[in-house]
Amino acid sequence: MLAILGKILGSEAVISKGMDLIDDMHTSDAEGIAAKSKAKTDLLAAYQPFKLAQRYIALMFTAMFLFIMANGVVGALYGVIDMSNVEAAKDFASEMWLGEIMLGIVGFYFGGGLAESVKKK
Repeated sequence: MLAILGKILGSEAVISKGMDLIDDMHTSDAEGIAAKSKAKTDLLAAYQPFKLAQRYIALMFTAMFLFIMANGVVGALYGVIDMSNVEAAKDFASEMWLGEIMLGIVGFYFGGGLAESVKKK
């Protein structure tokens, strides 16, 4: 069949390429799933350095935040720290929006996974 069309239109290679293009335009369900899976895998690989930086920032800031909070609480409980210093530190944290920054970082870190799980359901 291709040979006859090739002789009519001038070249079998042209007909073969045209048939390949038509075949490439239509994808079966299995091919579509495979293409989407490959795209997701490629996207995850592209985000790998970003995830490492994201974890590093979250761990750094969380460790410092918890250290500061633990020192304030333990110091206030055992009377080691002057409460006026704790109040000054609390005012500084409030002025610098440290609580909101911490929520933003934790939301940024965990928000992607949460959004994906909500999206799946």
